[in-house]
Amino acid sequence: MADVVEEKLRTYFRDKGFSPGDALPKEVELAEALQVSRNVVREALSRLRMLGMIETRKRRGMILAEPDVLSGLERLLDPQLLGKDVMKQLFELRLVLEIGMGDLLFMRRKETDLQILQQIVEDELKATSHVERVECDIRFHGTLYRMTGNETLGRFQKLLVPMFQYIIENEAGPDGQTAVGAVSHAGLLAILRHGDPTSFREAMKKHLDPHFLFL
Repeated sequence: MADVVEEKLRTYFRDKGFSPGDALPKEVELAEALQVSRNVVREALSRLRMLGMIETRKRRGMILAEPDVLSGLERLLDPQLLGKDVMKQLFELRLVLEIGMGDLLFMRRKETDLQILQQIVEDELKATSHVERVECDIRFHGTLYRMTGNETLGRFQKLLVPMFQYIIENEAGPDGQTAVGAVSHAGLLAILRHGDPTSFREAMKKHLDPHFLFL
């Protein structure tokens, strides 16, 4: 019953035109409007509160809040809790995102960001171990996510870092090394400086090809 009422509350708030920050009716009023018991309404409201959709404030009572869409994922995306199929699907999502972020990167690129990427490329060339190269890879791609200017993308990338580690470990050959794409990080940086979104998408696909072959 609480599941049903939770969905009814969502519909009720939407149909009544409530927006984030608006004060909500009291429990007894909601129970009457939905024609259910107050106890069930309280449980359904508690679930919405846990999701960040409802807050309680002094002198205002319950208000409709704007939920943090990634807060739940931050608690759930633990490699120890996820099966191999889910890990693989999340990694595939990462590949799709990175191939498609070219337009945002060219809209919002800054010279300071390009200089950071240049330093990562130089650090990668100096790397003497597989671990150091993996760290450079994560730094390079993490910087690309940040450069998009999309906070949700940036946070999502940080959530997926453990998935990157998992796939990279599984892709490694007997010598502990992983295959390298036809386009390097240095090549991607050159296109960011002098190319366009279309050429970046094509280059990123070539850069990520070893991952697609593994999958």
